[in-house]
Order: sequence, then C-alpha cells, then structure tokens
Amino acid sequence: MDISQYLLRIGYQGRALPSLESLRNLHRCHLLSVPFESLSIHCKEPITLALPILYDKIVQHHRGGFCYELNGLFLWLLQALGFDAKAVAGRVRNRFTGRYGPPLDHMVILVQLDGRQFLCDVGFGEGFLEPLELRPQMEQVQKNGIFWLDLNEAIWVLERRNISGREGRPLYKFTLEEKKLDDFTSMCIYHQTSPSSIFTCKSFCSLATEDGGRLTYIGWRLISTVREERMETVLQDSEIPKVLREKFGTKLSGDFKPKDTEILPPPEDD
Repeated sequence: MDISQYLLRIGYQGRALPSLESLRNLHRCHLLSVPFESLSIHCKEPITLALPILYDKIVQHHRGGFCYELNGLFLWLLQALGFDAKAVAGRVRNRFTGRYGPPLDHMVILVQLDGRQFLCDVGFGEGFLEPLELRPQMEQVQKNGIFWLDLNEAIWVLERRNISGREGRPLYKFTLEEKKLDDFTSMCIYHQTSPSSIFTCKSFCSLATEDGGRLTYIGWRLISTVREERMETVLQDSEIPKVLREKFGTKLSGDFKPKDTEILPPPEDD
C-alpha cells in the first residue's frame, strides 16, 4: 500500500507528521473526500475486512465504505505515519429505530498524542469533522455541530447538540478496550445481511461539505443539508448513477439496485 497515493486520494497536501495539526487535517480531508456509503451491498459486492482489499477499493477505485472499511484503512494510515493509534468498538444509536446496535456495531479510532487522547471517526454519517479530545462533559464546537462526550462506568457516550447547553441526541457509545480489525468480521457480515442494519435496508452515499453541511444520496433521493436548511430532490433510477458519479466521484461496476426500506428494530438494549 502506498501512503502517497492514499494522501492524494483524500486531497491532503504538505508533510504528514504525527502531530495534532496533521491529525486534524487528515481527518477533515478524509471526510470531505471519501464517502460513507453502503453501495457495495446493493451491487452484490461482498465486503471483506482485509487491508489490501480495502486499499484497492477506497484508494485505487475511488470508492467509499462503511465504518470498518473507512476507519480500518484510516487506522493503517495513521499508524504508518507514526501515530499512536488503536481501534475501539462502539454501538450506534439508530436514528430510525432509536435503539443501539449489537456489540462491535461500530469501529472508532483512539489516538494518543502529547499526553492527550483524541477520538477519530471517518466512518460515520453524522460525525465530527475534526478529532474530539477525549474529555467528559465539555462542549466541543465545530462547523457542523456541537459535540459532547460523557463517561459512565467505563462507557463513553457521544452526543450531538444543536444548541449550546441543551441536551442533544446520542450518536453512539463506546469503550476504550483495544480491538483488531478481525474482531469486527462477524458484525461486518451482520451489516451486509441483517434487516436491522441501515446498510442492508438503505442504499446511500454521503459526504461532508466544506460549509459544515452534508450531501447525501439515499434510495431515490438526493438530500443537501446545511445547519437547519434542507433541500431534497427526487431521483429516477436512470439519474442515480450520474448523481453518484458527479456528486460523489463514485462509479459503480456491479448490478446496482436502489433500496430504501424500513429497518427492523433490533432486540431491546440490555
């Protein structure tokens, strides 16, 4: 795998040193360049958690992916650049069902830098643009929202707020126990097959934008959001490949079938 090609893929310029400035720029560049998407599942392309395969898909073929793919490859990049980084596991609170997913539902990255810890996540559709310092009960304001971390008995919860000082919406919870990419294999299969997974039920492709907004294709819709402003366009089947190519830089090779069905709620969280 070629680091220079990866940096070119995400539009990163300058020296990439194991510093906070580089970490912030790498994180932001990744989110603005590599989409969070479920398209492989709806093209009947099996997703395998092997780094050379992920590199080929994301870097060489200019595709995106879901959390295990994007954070898995980004973790490799950070470690190759000299960062003290590890993977940890989370459970996403599904915005459609209101329930948390199973254990190992989400992969996140933790970076130790200059005596501080930072949360990185380039594989989540509503996430933060720049790494968050791992500090509880402190609002961290970014262009795309206000983020708040809380800690309760070794479980961290990430929350997104619209208004400072007011309780927001939980995004996911996680622990700091280190995980390997192989640990997520079973859940990778789950997210490709389960009727309780958003990836199985909805074909989507989403990118953060420079103004703090987000551009999202889902099912038969193209949605643009900036803060409280939302614009939605209905798409025909024939228009979707062009939208994916022109808006997200994504060209599909498989037999793609759009999908936007209801998600079956998972069992109650214990």
